[in-house]
Amino acid sequence: MSACGYNVYMGACHDMKARVRKRGNSTSVQIPVAVLHAAKLRRGQSVDVHEESGRIVIEPVHRKEYSLEKLLQGITHKNLHDKADFGKHAGREA
Repeated sequence: MSACGYNVYMGACHDMKARVRKRGNSTSVQIPVAVLHAAKLRRGQSVDVHEESGRIVIEPVHRKEYSLEKLLQGITHKNLHDKADFGKHAGREA
């Protein structure tokens, strides 16, 4: 295994080294806490990982927030479906 280096800007440029390791059927890189804080990431957070010009880019996944009011405003006569008939009740669901 070879070491993987990356630069992180935290007021001054620091070189931090990490190792690419095998974890089960996956590969992992431990990210130093200082890098997590600088990138405003936290443990357990969902991230998008992709390759860009030969570099590995890790970005936070931003959850889209929905409100019931906003969703209900999107219902129109054109997109409102007909009542669905699933037949007679088979158990005690009614």
